[in-house]
Amino acid sequence: MGWKKQVGLLPKTEKGSKIEAHSWVSLDSISKVAMAYATHTLKKSPLIDRIDVRPQKGVAKIVFADHFTELQIDCATGHILAVNARNSDLIEKIHDGSILDFEFNPDGEQFKLSYTSIAGLAMILLAISGFWLWYNPIRMKKIKNTKV
Repeated sequence: MGWKKQVGLLPKTEKGSKIEAHSWVSLDSISKVAMAYATHTLKKSPLIDRIDVRPQKGVAKIVFADHFTELQIDCATGHILAVNARNSDLIEKIHDGSILDFEFNPDGEQFKLSYTSIAGLAMILLAISGFWLWYNPIRMKKIKNTKV
C-alpha cells in the first residue's frame, strides 16, 4: 500500500484553473455536480463518502461510498477534470477484510472485526506453536542428559 501512487493504483491529481480560494464555488455546488454525474452518467449511487479538497491544486476529489469511482472537480469552475477508478481503495478493502462488509453489510463491520480477530488469534497460535517446536527438542535433550 505504500507504493500505491508510484504503481498507478491511486489516480494522479489534476490541477484546477485557480488556486485562490476566494473565487471557488461552494462545496454544496461541487457535491451537486458530483451526485448528478454519478446518477446520470455513471448510473451508480450518488452517495458521497468524502470530499478531499486540495487547496494547492484548486481541486476537490469526490470519493463515493458505494463504488470505487473518484471525480476530480475544479474548485473555481465546478467542471469535472477527471473520472478515475480508485483501485487502491478496492485493494485496501480486500487487504483488511472490509470488502465483505462493503458487499454484504454496508452499515456494519462484523466481517472485518471477525476476520481480523481470527487472523490475530491465528498469529498468536502460530507464534506459540513455533516457540514450542523450537524449545521442545532442547527441553527433551536436557531431560535425556540428566537421566544418563
